[in-house]
Amino acid sequence: MVNQTTVTAFILLGVTDIKELESFLFPVFLTIYFVNVAGNGAILRVVIFDSRLHLPMYFFLGNLSCLDISFSTVTLPKMLGNFFSTDKTISFFGCISQLHFFHFLGSTEAMLLVVMAFDRFMAICKPLHYPVIMNPQLCAKIAVTIWTIGFFHALMHSVMTSRLSFCASNQIHHFFCDVKPLLELACGNTELNQWLLNTVTGTIALGHFFVTLLSYLYIIIYLFLKTHSCSMLHKALSTCASHFMVVFLFYAPVLFIYIRPASGSSLDQDRVIAVMYTVLTPALNPLIYTLRNQEVKGALNRLIRRKL
Repeated sequence: MVNQTTVTAFILLGVTDIKELESFLFPVFLTIYFVNVAGNGAILRVVIFDSRLHLPMYFFLGNLSCLDISFSTVTLPKMLGNFFSTDKTISFFGCISQLHFFHFLGSTEAMLLVVMAFDRFMAICKPLHYPVIMNPQLCAKIAVTIWTIGFFHALMHSVMTSRLSFCASNQIHHFFCDVKPLLELACGNTELNQWLLNTVTGTIALGHFFVTLLSYLYIIIYLFLKTHSCSMLHKALSTCASHFMVVFLFYAPVLFIYIRPASGSSLDQDRVIAVMYTVLTPALNPLIYTLRNQEVKGALNRLIRRKL
């Protein structure tokens, strides 16, 4: 008979098993986190206070910046603290809460990227209808809807995971609490949890990715067939390129992790790949948008001049 215990806390083994690397990774990840908060915070500020950016694209960009700061904050501070802490435990409630907010913010961002693709489709392919359709009221409703759906999608995983029984080991082979490493520790039947993760979450992520991909593909084809102005074509393609870069950086590692079955070897790979979308991608997003978007660069320059 399998020995079952009531687990009250878990031990996070961290991003690496090589202790010598931790003193090197700490300043690197701390710097990236600072860039993330500063960069996304600056974008969020100019989107809110600069009236020239009170447009649907920048409204959704502000939502993305808010999500990126929150998404990294769910996992990164705990990981940074564990680099030099002898106590790497996280309470059962803290673990389930971290899992919930990780999937809540992650799934919301996945849906937001689809909405941003639709916004660009409407702006470029239906310019006359764009101001009427993408009005402030609709944008606000869309934002509330995707945040709400993301919350309940995460609630499904957190409730189902919290109902599991766990065996003797409470060591999580990861730097944060996620469904796959927790299922490795669970006793009894986890088929439903695995199905929810691979089929529901995996299919939703894959579906969102292909809808976003098709939207940008349609936009590119439309531009080459309909646009005769080189400057307009360059501006539209530049905007789409920055959006698609963000989409690729987010979806590539997510799809790699969540559409594969779990195994001992894959969990080692998952830890490394998870760094990409929890640490690197949120910090790269503001750099991508500010380097390729003249309106955001202009707003940031005006903000800096006012401060000086």
